[in-house]
Amino acid sequence: MEAARRRQHPGAAGGPGAQLGASFLQARHGSVSPEEAAHAAPFHLDLWFYFMLQNWVLDFGRPIAMLIERSPRTLPRSIIYVSIIIFIMGASIHLVGDSVNHRLLFSGYQHHLSVRENPIIKNLKPETLIDSFELLYYYDEYLGHCMWYIPFFLILFMYFSGCFTASKAESLMPGPALLLVAPSGLYYWYLVTEGQIFILFIFTFFAMLALVLHQKRKGLFLDSNGLFLFSSFALTLLLVALWVAWLWNDPVLRKKYPGVIYVPEPWAFYTLHVSSRH
Repeated sequence: MEAARRRQHPGAAGGPGAQLGASFLQARHGSVSPEEAAHAAPFHLDLWFYFMLQNWVLDFGRPIAMLIERSPRTLPRSIIYVSIIIFIMGASIHLVGDSVNHRLLFSGYQHHLSVRENPIIKNLKPETLIDSFELLYYYDEYLGHCMWYIPFFLILFMYFSGCFTASKAESLMPGPALLLVAPSGLYYWYLVTEGQIFILFIFTFFAMLALVLHQKRKGLFLDSNGLFLFSSFALTLLLVALWVAWLWNDPVLRKKYPGVIYVPEPWAFYTLHVSSRH
């Protein structure tokens, strides 16, 4: 009888699949109307907690799909699917390159030096092998990161664009959300510095800020989820500024990261100032 009832009413089951299906059916397109904004979504404590936890443990992972499903406003599915495909491909490229780089650490590879300046790379024979390692570095640090992080921040912004409410009283973060801001902001700091994506991050943050100001003129305010994400990004920006100020006069890192945008990687700092002492 139970099986027959579920066949007749597929959405009656209370499992995750039914909830995700209902979320897709409720997904809305276009700008938030006053009627929609009047019913702000509650703070998704479970979503943000598992998102932060899996970010730390798995370095992204499955919560990216959960984020899309919970968004009050989404783009057409084709754009979402293409973004996820590119995201997975970029993460895969990064995983392979990063795995090789971490194995090289056991052989004496130093992150604060360029590929050709590393002592273990200089001694490679034939010398054409150095070009192979530079190609690997390019796939990992440039191509992989671009394919990984651009869809990720695009999806975050898509989610953020739907986090507005017409009630100022609902524009508050509950206590659990405040506790999650610090570890969330710290993770994004690591993401920006180690991934070398400061330009992408600051562009996304300013786009979020511009959207907040634009919606404020319409009488709309960020709901608890939007406040959480915006606060996490604001904390990340502060941490990056403190990190850069602390290492501003480091001559070795300055040589590794020339140019106007100077954001040293934590792993480069580690191999230069921590592991070298042992």
